[in-house]
Amino acid sequence: MDTSRKQIAVVVVVALLLVFGGSALAYWGQTAGGDVDVQQVDVETADGGTIDGYLYVPDGVTADDPAPGVLAVHGYINSKETQSSFAIEYARAGHVVLAIDQPGHGYSDPPAHAHGWGGPPALEYLADHDLVDEDNIGLEGHSMGGWASVAAAAEHPDRYESVVLVGSATGSAGAPEGDETFPRNLGVVFTEYDEFHWLMWETETAPATPESEKLQSVFGTDEPVEEGQVYGDIEDGTARYLSMPATTHPGAHHSPTAVGETVDWTLETLEGNEDTEGQLWYWKELGTALALLGGVLFLFPAVGALSRAGPLEGASRALPEPVAERDRGWYVAAVLTAIVPVLLYYPTMLLGSESMPVTAVTPQGETNGIVLWALANVVVIAALLGLWHRNSGRSLTDERYGLDVGDGLGTIGRSLAVAVGAVGGLYVLLWIVDAAFMTDFRAWVLGVKLMSDLHVRIFLTYLPALFVFFLALEVLLHGRLRTRETTDSLRRAIATNAVVLTGGFVLLLAVQYGVLFATGALALPMTALQTIIAFQFVGLLPIVAAVSTYCFHRTGRVWAGALLNSLLLTWIIVASQAIHYPF
Repeated sequence: MDTSRKQIAVVVVVALLLVFGGSALAYWGQTAGGDVDVQQVDVETADGGTIDGYLYVPDGVTADDPAPGVLAVHGYINSKETQSSFAIEYARAGHVVLAIDQPGHGYSDPPAHAHGWGGPPALEYLADHDLVDEDNIGLEGHSMGGWASVAAAAEHPDRYESVVLVGSATGSAGAPEGDETFPRNLGVVFTEYDEFHWLMWETETAPATPESEKLQSVFGTDEPVEEGQVYGDIEDGTARYLSMPATTHPGAHHSPTAVGETVDWTLETLEGNEDTEGQLWYWKELGTALALLGGVLFLFPAVGALSRAGPLEGASRALPEPVAERDRGWYVAAVLTAIVPVLLYYPTMLLGSESMPVTAVTPQGETNGIVLWALANVVVIAALLGLWHRNSGRSLTDERYGLDVGDGLGTIGRSLAVAVGAVGGLYVLLWIVDAAFMTDFRAWVLGVKLMSDLHVRIFLTYLPALFVFFLALEVLLHGRLRTRETTDSLRRAIATNAVVLTGGFVLLLAVQYGVLFATGALALPMTALQTIIAFQFVGLLPIVAAVSTYCFHRTGRVWAGALLNSLLLTWIIVASQAIHYPF
């Protein structure tokens, strides 16, 4: 075995160890060390659809000895897995927990926002379950999941005992209004730096939440609400409690304080709980993050092995000479590459998600915004490259760009086979992990999930537009920005391209959150959703840069990298976004 093959084998082994070792750790954390049984369940809706969910059942719970129940609901463009921290700790304390995918999210039938955000039918299912004490049920929801909880409480006022709203509020976006008696025994866990303070409790800043007139009316007071003080009475259902952990809206999922305060309020307001020590949920999160790292790492030996396999070798040629030099013009181009996508980000994301029609071809609002952003970047890349070529006298037919097609469709086909083989191998790994451990690849807000049949259909509709984007990006990175230094050193090339692609978004988040932490509000408060989505860009763009650069250095052409990234990113985006069209 030559050195290159040995290196591929070593990386494969490391990747598989991370994938399966991390997933085993995630399974251990999700099941609280084996003390909780996690089951996949389907909740029927009034129109004959289904809501997908996980049911967490502690050891010892039976129909003859039922346990208190908790309905846990995630926020917008999340899935049931983001409720793991809450669900695990609830289950450890003796609760049967139902964590659902909201309608149009994860594997639940679309459209998004239907059936009271999924809250009422999920509460019905939980209350009727023979393992659950129907007179002892709590509701918990994060962000839009809080609206699902309030909707469930309004529709079934006699089927729950308490509610915890995490980063959420009553009376927002059509959710039922709250007052000093509704919902019953309300806990509000609203973070000190919550980006949605203006939407939820209608304040100028997040720290001003205790002064919110809306919150005060729910707490039955005309004075600023005191954090940590119980208002009202648990016995008659009028109790109110406010906690403000020092984290952000998405940070509440991974905050021991937020998780602890949420679970503690439910323990205080329900009967039959068990005392627990510490928290275990973070082992699940660490495990899925390691599995994600292993999955990304797997792509590199997969490309290396496939591109040198006999029938596919024609996809590769010698690495061409660079076109660019690291002069002043290169730095101008690098800065533009970093900054222009950020300048386009908010306008295109807002326009695409709010103004583009939701149809069977374009069924995901936030994906529409991402696609519009991608195509706007294509236009800018084409214009700037065209200007550079006109001034330099070069042509895109120059083989140094890697745009040549070798023997024509055969080269494109072999490049596609390399890309499909690598992404398909990753998909198979995730399928095995899902079947064996009921976990996915995930790090905080970035998750890689299997696609449903409907996701595959949507994937095919968005794929062409994202392929055009990644093809333009390949030409930019490996044409205009590839120098002698990045041609001779793969590591330097990956690092350079990662910094160029990601730097602008890092700067954007630094400005937004620097202002948030200093003043209590984002610099642009109305862009809260898009700002949180930008964290996923920061996670994905270094992967795009590394995969793209490795593929180019391995094949000498742009095709394999453009095809692989378009397949991978379209999969990740489509599987993680809400479906708004009522298929």
